[in-house]
Amino acid sequence: MDKKKVLLIVNPKSGKNKNRASSSEIAAKFGSDNYEFDIRETTCSGDATNIVKNSIGENDMVVCCGGDGTFNETINGVMTLNRRVPIGYIPAGSTNDLANTIGIPSDIDNAVATISRGNINQYDIGLFNNRFFSYIASFGVGTNLSYSTPQKMKNKMGHAAYMINGFVLNLVPTLQSIKPKHIKIEYDGKTLEDNFFFGSISNSTSVAGLFKFDKNDVKLDDGKFEVLLVRRVSNPLEAFPLLGKIKRMEYDGDKIIYLKCTNIKMTFDEEIPWTLDGEFGGNQKEIRFSVLNRAIDIISDPNPMFIGPAEPDFESESPEEKEKREEKEEKKLRRKRKYKSKDDESDEEPETQEAENIQE
Repeated sequence: MDKKKVLLIVNPKSGKNKNRASSSEIAAKFGSDNYEFDIRETTCSGDATNIVKNSIGENDMVVCCGGDGTFNETINGVMTLNRRVPIGYIPAGSTNDLANTIGIPSDIDNAVATISRGNINQYDIGLFNNRFFSYIASFGVGTNLSYSTPQKMKNKMGHAAYMINGFVLNLVPTLQSIKPKHIKIEYDGKTLEDNFFFGSISNSTSVAGLFKFDKNDVKLDDGKFEVLLVRRVSNPLEAFPLLGKIKRMEYDGDKIIYLKCTNIKMTFDEEIPWTLDGEFGGNQKEIRFSVLNRAIDIISDPNPMFIGPAEPDFESESPEEKEKREEKEEKKLRRKRKYKSKDDESDEEPETQEAENIQE
């Protein structure tokens, strides 16, 4: 059996120091019998994207080891390729929100085992103007914590570093001086205009490990993202009950607005900074978001967070589409018969699954 060609991208600075493994150690956990690795380590921001773009040869899959930002860069690289390439993810960041939602284990051994099993789920990603993001785009209070928190602090303390840096050292002392942003929001044919302290557009049950969504209401391949908007508060004392409401998922439609949509346009009075998957997304005045339904193949175990492929709607297909479909099905049937005939001659069971998977 031919070995699978794997592009392995490792961010050597992600995660807590004590939990890190070297690139060669990660590759060794897969074993050498079934995989052939092209190992690359990132050295700067945007490196993972360029590694994927410039990878030599056709890889059977791309595996990235790092935080949500590394995964974001990997997606942006994969989306430039002229074919679908499955992505395996070994989470090694400080919060790993996306991995927690998808059900990818946070320890390396179990993450590798998940990738080795090879189950594919199709995952929605977002388009932020001309840049892709995997699970979260946000603005406002606290959204710069992931990239403003010192890397050494994150490596030593993990998720606790965000809490200390954000809510103790930065958020509480400066809350009185923060001004809400005036926004015109157009989404799925509707318009909302007001002042907001915070906003996020996400495809996850968790944002920054702090804000949660009902797992029964979020699906990772439904073509919709969840939008959370927090209106202004008049003083710091009002902020803490508001955070409590967010933690309890109490979205009252007044101070906290919760929407589900496919397309959204936000227009601000001035340029404001955005965060994409934990990394700085630039200063933007007008942003257009859209959901790219099932745009990437992610390697993860079966998960109720995914709806799965929809049943084909044969009733609405044109005569030409019906003819092509029936011709394709007839070719598959002939192939199955051919394999069955060969297997019968050798007194072996027919490998119908293999025949099913043959590409036309």
